[in-house]
Amino acid sequence: MSRAPRAAAARRSWGEDDSATPILHVDMDAFFASVELLEHPELVGRPVIVGGRDGRGVVSAASYEARAFGVSSAMSMSEARRRCPQAVVLPVRHGLYTAVSRRVMSILGEVTPELERVSVDEAFLNVSGARRRMGSPVAIGHWIRREVHARVGVPASVGIAATKFVAKLASAHAKPDGLLLVPAAATQDFLNVLPVGAMWGVGEKSAQALARWGITDVRALAATDVRRLERILGPAAARHLHDLAHGVDPRPVTPQHEEKSVGTESTFFDNITDRDHARRVLLDQVHQCAARLRAGGLRGRVVVLKARGADFTTVTRSRTMAAPTDLARDLFAVVEALFGALPTPGGGFRLLGVRVEGLSRGDEGVQLLLDDDPRRGAPERAADAVRRRWGSAALAPATLLSRPVPGESADDADRS
Repeated sequence: MSRAPRAAAARRSWGEDDSATPILHVDMDAFFASVELLEHPELVGRPVIVGGRDGRGVVSAASYEARAFGVSSAMSMSEARRRCPQAVVLPVRHGLYTAVSRRVMSILGEVTPELERVSVDEAFLNVSGARRRMGSPVAIGHWIRREVHARVGVPASVGIAATKFVAKLASAHAKPDGLLLVPAAATQDFLNVLPVGAMWGVGEKSAQALARWGITDVRALAATDVRRLERILGPAAARHLHDLAHGVDPRPVTPQHEEKSVGTESTFFDNITDRDHARRVLLDQVHQCAARLRAGGLRGRVVVLKARGADFTTVTRSRTMAAPTDLARDLFAVVEALFGALPTPGGGFRLLGVRVEGLSRGDEGVQLLLDDDPRRGAPERAADAVRRRWGSAALAPATLLSRPVPGESADDADRS
């Protein structure tokens, strides 16, 4: 879920020529919240927030009714409750979302094997090879939306364009529950009507810096010499945005035939400068990864921390553990150490992510350390069993729910 600004002028017909637009971006609308509404139809039309149910948790998803109050993903739950006190807050149920995601991705897989799953709720498709069998990209986009709604019951928005970047922007402007085609010849015209904040990587501070030079929309951004942009934003960010402002994005759709890692990441519209807030985001991401590992019967041995600063410099740090694990406590011990050695970049973090690699099946023979206690994972596995039977509301990680008690630091609370 992104709070990046959109342009009403972009949500219109840009033409009907889809002959050179083989890239589709399919994005489920407020996915976690949409899935919860299938389980709780009585909440349709009300503001719904999915995430930690007490002060130190973070928002995982919000319905459009909640977004109208400024609630966004990765926001602290205390801030979300302050902005929308009337919202219904539901706990995260990763197993349920993963199951529904598999059904959606299975439908997309019927279209083409050229499918790149980006996250649990979005994917890119290159439909060049499916045209003879299923029709034009627009026809395929309509088919996907109909089938996902009919078989799964959740809404999907589809963007169609010549490149991945523009297709993703198109799906954002098709929301909620729509389809938008940007013909190849209309790419620059489409980009020109967007505010600079709609571009990948332009947060509030970058937008303010550009605005001081009179650059408030993509038309002005595209017309600005890259050397001037380098003085405003720095070399890496300038080159990145200059290319995107001209619709340049050479990345292909990259199918992933085999799950080689489990991970999640969040891009923040407002950069995070508070390290305690960043650690809470990472802690929530670790619990998501651990739950997905256990749900898939997997363990991982390599932990990867990804961080991107306001200047678009991306840093990854990894560490290989002595033995594979599917426990959040093990994963977070590594993530916390990696993060502790990482300085806060100037302007703060604009992206944080956790990934677990070196996967193995949980039933494969794994040599335990001599001092390893097989009972140490019992609490998290017992929590899984409780949630499966009684729902996630019955139990949640104390590290994400509890506030620090008087005299206790936030660091100490997170380690409990």
